[in-house]
Amino acid sequence: MYRTHTCGELNIKDVGKKVVLSGWVERIRDLGGIKFIILRDRYGVTQVVVNPESPAYEISQQIGREWVIQIEGTVSERPESTKTETQTGEVEVIVEKINILSKAELPPFYPGDKVSEDLRLKYRYLDLRDKNMNKNLIVRHKMAQAAREFLNKHGFLEIETPYLTKSTPEGARDFLVPSRLQKGKFYALPQSPQLFKQLLMVSGFDKYYQFARCFRDEDLRADRQPEFTQIDIEMSFVEMEDVINLMESFVRHVYSSVGIKLPEKFDRITYDEAMEIYGSDKPDRRFGMELKDLTNYFKDTDFKIIKNVLNNGGSIKGFITRIPISRKIASELESYVKEFGLGGLLWFKLENGEISSPTNKFLGISYENISKDYNLKDGDVVLLAAHTNREQLNTALGALRLRIAKEHFKDLEENFDALWVVDFPFLEWNEEEKRYVARHHPFTMPKNIDSKPEEIKAYAYDMVLNGNEIGGGSIRIHNSEIQRKVFEIIGLTNKEAEEKFGFLLEALKYGAPPHGGIAFGFDRMVSIALKTSSIRDVIAFPKTTSGTCQLTGAPSSVDKSQLEELSIKLVDIKEGGDENE
Repeated sequence: MYRTHTCGELNIKDVGKKVVLSGWVERIRDLGGIKFIILRDRYGVTQVVVNPESPAYEISQQIGREWVIQIEGTVSERPESTKTETQTGEVEVIVEKINILSKAELPPFYPGDKVSEDLRLKYRYLDLRDKNMNKNLIVRHKMAQAAREFLNKHGFLEIETPYLTKSTPEGARDFLVPSRLQKGKFYALPQSPQLFKQLLMVSGFDKYYQFARCFRDEDLRADRQPEFTQIDIEMSFVEMEDVINLMESFVRHVYSSVGIKLPEKFDRITYDEAMEIYGSDKPDRRFGMELKDLTNYFKDTDFKIIKNVLNNGGSIKGFITRIPISRKIASELESYVKEFGLGGLLWFKLENGEISSPTNKFLGISYENISKDYNLKDGDVVLLAAHTNREQLNTALGALRLRIAKEHFKDLEENFDALWVVDFPFLEWNEEEKRYVARHHPFTMPKNIDSKPEEIKAYAYDMVLNGNEIGGGSIRIHNSEIQRKVFEIIGLTNKEAEEKFGFLLEALKYGAPPHGGIAFGFDRMVSIALKTSSIRDVIAFPKTTSGTCQLTGAPSSVDKSQLEELSIKLVDIKEGGDENE
């Protein structure tokens, strides 16, 4: 028997018991010959004591940190002055026997040390020994179990869908897998189980879910990985309200499993409102700073730059904040919005009842009117910008308000704000391909399909939590003729539609029920619960931002013989276009 108890289990009621513990040596202290060893496993830590007269004392002289040992001994109450608030803090184990299970070389770092992320990822098995990383994966497990509990209770079936499937590139790039048995042909790893879950609805499984592994070959950020987990959900005989109401309850239940209370009712705003007020389709509302249209205050200005914007149908918008402001800080913020295509930034501050601004005298307008109409308080700062493209203006100011919030309002991270964004545009213009593409995906039911492409709205909905889209879904198209029309709108010929989605069009002919669903980014949900800066901290073995696994070295080269089996030849593209095998 390696252990009778875990290292996080013993308490004052166990005093006098003979016990066996196994774990990693976290720390060793030698006080006057008496050795105090902190023994750790994933359940917690226990202090074990080796006295000089103990038969185990000689072997205790040999062990080091991160060695794996087994001890036998008797539980004893700690002296009052040494007790701690931890689970095992009132007791210790007086050791009678030590058995070394595994020695450890000097590690590149000890669990909990502050080291570079690259080093942490290379030795992830050491990093995961840290109590915080341990906690992260335990929270992930609890949230996963709560999700299954809720969905099972509401009649959903957990059904797996294929990992090797057909490439249907209408979103991010696919990861392709060559077929050995059918030379020159490829599978694709699924970006989502979207089409399979719709086919399950056609099959009569009216409530489906899956913890689905998804794969997207795209540029990575802190909240993205080439492979990720989503909770995929689909329902038949539902309207948008049915999905929204049930999924609110679902998310509340999942977060409550780790002690987080979300609002009883989520707010709902349209996509257009979100962009106009917050400059984002996933708004973070915890810190206010809503965007205001201030165009009318500048209609009589003679300032050339502003006047040109207004004469070309442009707008002036801004928001009120409370931050330290100076010409230097304003210059830094101006440089930031220029990255989003704006020409500059205006600002003024109400200080001791007076307007302070470096630009007021040049504009030929009165900032006092803005101050009065918006009831500014002493210390308020107003940041403004102008542009002929309102969408671009909204996006730039939306990014600016987020930057300011992250730098100046970190205390708001304790709050949780949840809402739905609805009435998304059905299509968006792809400048590179010079065509309209589906904003979510082309299987979403349009609201007004006969309108102009830019005016079509979708039965689509995103759940947003603290400025993060944690789930997105829609009511699906269950009519093959509507589906064909959508393919036509996004520029697919009948032949292309048949080649890519013929199996779906065929299935929709044989009695497809009205259906809809949603997919939640599970990694992101857990990251928000734990307030981590990156989803990498809630994934056991993540990739870097370049898509590399530091632990295993993937992606890596393969033997030439493996490539030959797949009829694949590597081509090195040199400058000037020369190709060499």
